[in-house]
Amino acid sequence: MLKKCHWQNGLHAFSRPLVVGCNPTQYSTYKRPGTPPDRTPPWAKINFSFQKGIDGIKTHFGRLRKEIGDHLRGPEGRPLDEYMLEQTRVTWHFRSEEDLNKWIISSDAEIGGKSEMYIKLGKNNESAVLYGTLNTFVPRDGETRYSGYCSMKSKPRLISFDRKHPYDWSNFNCLHLRIRGDGRPWMINIYTDPYFYHQKDDLYNYFMFTRGGPYWEEIKGLCGS
Repeated sequence: MLKKCHWQNGLHAFSRPLVVGCNPTQYSTYKRPGTPPDRTPPWAKINFSFQKGIDGIKTHFGRLRKEIGDHLRGPEGRPLDEYMLEQTRVTWHFRSEEDLNKWIISSDAEIGGKSEMYIKLGKNNESAVLYGTLNTFVPRDGETRYSGYCSMKSKPRLISFDRKHPYDWSNFNCLHLRIRGDGRPWMINIYTDPYFYHQKDDLYNYFMFTRGGPYWEEIKGLCGS
């Protein structure tokens, strides 16, 4: 995925530090059929906090200082020779609660379903355990026809002034996963960061078929030339 920086996102964030709870929505929300529209005016949802505004300014300028330092050091904040000779890169690992907070767990409970989804650290804090209940009960709202899903989605990386910083995987051609599955097939979706708005939902798909059982397996997907 090629990374792009949109300067307008950075300018928009300058007006945000003193306002709490008004960050732009990163993911689309679902509204149940028949639910009355929310008529609360936008200004009624804003919570002004001077102290949190000061803390936000410090945080963003700290990120900006790190961003400038990484840019001067080299691509991705590393020396150029190390970046060019890199063969593999570990993007996600699970060693602490901070690593778990980089992910969003969701299920069809958001649309009235009965599925449940949770995540926790595994033994010795060396892995993550995704667990729950998958239920195909269809909400009786007269419109929903299918249900029964769970998902785990990574949060977008943010740099100074809440600008999105997509992962740059342009030097790689394969995604390597080390998992211990439950015997069910899973779908891997990788979103891109397109320049044009009508391409915002473009993504790459790959089906991952797990064996189940107590043994770990290594899966290579989305490989290309």
